[in-house]
Amino acid sequence: MIVDTHVHIWEMPPIAPIGPTAPRWTAEPSASGTAEMLLEEMDANGVDKTVLVQTSFSTWDNGYVAEAAKRFPDRFVSQGLIDPLDPENAQQAAYWMDEHGMTGFRFHPMYYNVDDPAEGEILTKPENDAMFKAIEAREGIVQIHCRPSYAAQMDTAATRYPGTTWLIDHMMYPVPEMAADGWTEYRPVLNLARHPNILIKISDVHNRSDELFPHSDMHEVVKMAIGEFGIERCMWGTGYPGYHRVEHGWPTLADELKIINDGFDWLSNEEKAMLLGDNAARIWGF
Repeated sequence: MIVDTHVHIWEMPPIAPIGPTAPRWTAEPSASGTAEMLLEEMDANGVDKTVLVQTSFSTWDNGYVAEAAKRFPDRFVSQGLIDPLDPENAQQAAYWMDEHGMTGFRFHPMYYNVDDPAEGEILTKPENDAMFKAIEAREGIVQIHCRPSYAAQMDTAATRYPGTTWLIDHMMYPVPEMAADGWTEYRPVLNLARHPNILIKISDVHNRSDELFPHSDMHEVVKMAIGEFGIERCMWGTGYPGYHRVEHGWPTLADELKIINDGFDWLSNEEKAMLLGDNAARIWGF
């Protein structure tokens, strides 16, 4: 089974709303990236299932991705967004999980690096305790999109809510330049492996690399991540559907698969199968 754990789909108004979801995010699309577009691409490339992730430009209304997962339950599950500054976010988390079947949510700590440092601690601030407890009570899956400097927040949150499955998006963006001092800047991310409830997505390797395929300058850090977390806690993910991949500077889906199947030639076939889908099938219960 092949499972893509990270694809953004969206629609444009009036079908679905478009708008910002964080103080530091204002980008908006000019065309839709639909569930049907993604399904066609999945079928053409042998991808069995995909985890739909609400985009940062689709407001806090997770309706489109939630409904797509309901319409195609054999192909999709959905992960939404919850406003970490909303006093009612615990009720919102329960609503989307209980009423719409969402499996969890994505948070972006680095988007909240504002004037008040306390406001930026969205994973650990006391006001969000009820929300994270509501997610934990439902055995939710929470993915964190940030850079290594925010690893401490995730460290605290994973300890505080052990019943939640925590996912590191895009490896927390290591870059080859970090190798110069032995990956010191990246060590806090690797240290998160001490939490059995944290997994890591081996994704966006190409955008961090300074080299063409097979992006060899990123292989050392990928090997380090797999070594620390264990292959059973690593998953594959991509980004956008159809032509939006290349438009946003990402490889085609076929080339994304090639990075794992051909580029990571040090992995066994069994390890590639775990990375490309078996681990995700276990986490999401496919």
